[in-house]
Amino acid sequence: MALPSDSGTSLQESFAVRVSSAAGRWQCELLAADADDELPALERALGEPGTAGWPGPLVLVVDSRLYFVVLRHGPGGMVRALISDATFQEHLLAAEVVERYGIPVETGTTIDDAFDADEQGRPGGDLDVLADAGLPAEELSRLLDSDELWADEVVLVIAERLGFADELRAVAAS
Repeated sequence: MALPSDSGTSLQESFAVRVSSAAGRWQCELLAADADDELPALERALGEPGTAGWPGPLVLVVDSRLYFVVLRHGPGGMVRALISDATFQEHLLAAEVVERYGIPVETGTTIDDAFDADEQGRPGGDLDVLADAGLPAEELSRLLDSDELWADEVVLVIAERLGFADELRAVAAS
């Protein structure tokens, strides 16, 4: 797994961005410096399904460096969702994502439970959410299994892998 290149610029601890590709160039738009209670607004930021070219836009949210969420349109316009750690149920956005998208969480699982056994969180949702953009589920799973990277660092690795790290740094640098 490649760590984020050290450009001297780290990302904010919390942010939401819309990432899209137009004419083969990635674009990142800062939606909010903190979007922990804005799931409907994040879904609206995706736009109408099928209107934005390919690959379609995605929304990335990092909450307090602890976990991140990816939202993206799927077949038939349904929103596909991935949460890097579904155990953060006391965070409003995490709880909403888990509930709205039916992401299974073991009964009684808490943040403390997730980190007691193996020092890793529990990702949930659609691990193939970025496969057609160039990040297969197997590679994304390896990133999510890392206990060495904060959520913002994983998002930066994803951005580097897909080719929009500079654009992400431009709008979400701390």
